[in-house]
Amino acid sequence: MEVTLVAAYLRERDERWRAWLTAEVEKSPPADRALATFDALAEWVRRENPRGCGFVNAAAELPDAGHPARQVIADQKHWLRGYLRELCEQAGVAAPDELADELLLLHEGATVLNGLSVVIDPVGIARRLARRALERART
Repeated sequence: MEVTLVAAYLRERDERWRAWLTAEVEKSPPADRALATFDALAEWVRRENPRGCGFVNAAAELPDAGHPARQVIADQKHWLRGYLRELCEQAGVAAPDELADELLLLHEGATVLNGLSVVIDPVGIARRLARRALERART
């Protein structure tokens, strides 16, 4: 029962995040959408997730790779990477796979550090680094 409950909770949370993120990002022009994910992330962590990524936190508590919630966690991270790749393509970068990997690392790192209060405004720092990465990828 507990196993299914954890997986169901994470699945519902992922659905809320995906719907909210895509709706927020769609408000921006296609060339700006990859960066808009960081603006949306800043709002999300402020309102919904001040203690870091709920999926990373759950993964730390569920070390068994066979736990059903681990698949939900992996699916969420794969989806975000794929979504970032789509946005990189829309932005017209030459290597969308490489940039999507970089942006995913920035997203995840910012979310984790936000929950730890190690640096001030980790999402803002990640956004600045993402902007630089996008500029580099466009040249």
